[in-house]
This record gives sequence, C-alpha cells and structure tokens, in this order.
Amino acid sequence: MSTLGVKNTIGEPQRLAADEVTPVAVSITGFGGGSAGELHEGGGGGGLSVPLGAYVQRHGAVHFEPNTVALVAVAIPLVWVTGRALRGVVRAAKK
Repeated sequence: MSTLGVKNTIGEPQRLAADEVTPVAVSITGFGGGSAGELHEGGGGGGLSVPLGAYVQRHGAVHFEPNTVALVAVAIPLVWVTGRALRGVVRAAKK
C-alpha cells in the first residue's frame, strides 16, 4: 500500500542540467464493494493522480513551479460551479 501514499504524490528528485526537480501530485483512491442477494456481488476500485507541479532547486534556492495545465483544468470547473451558485443566490435575493 506504500505506492498509494507519499511515494505516489512526491516523486524522486531528478537532475535536469544544473537543477534538481522533485515532482508533486495529488493522488486520490477509492474502493468499494457490495452485494444484493446470493448471486449479485461486486467490488472495485480506482485512482486518480493529478500533477500539481514541481519543487525546483536552482542555485541553492528551492521554489515551487505549478503545472499551469492542471491549474486551468481545475479552475475552469471551479469557476463554472461558483458562477452557478452565485446566480442562484442573486435570483433568491431578488424574490
């Protein structure tokens, strides 16, 4: 199970030219099972890993560089949901 923990979200440091890069991701896993009588049973699991960015060590200083593609992929649905919620609040306030 160690592959589902920290080792999966923070990768091994890699050397790129003079820089050392450590990738960072968020990892989500889920498992479930159930039954509905004698012959109806099932179970399964799944996982998702989203690369957030990397810690970059350059000239002795470490800083985080975000993955802009992942940021946009998360921001678009978040903005949409927030907009829908605000629209509902405004409509309710008008009544």
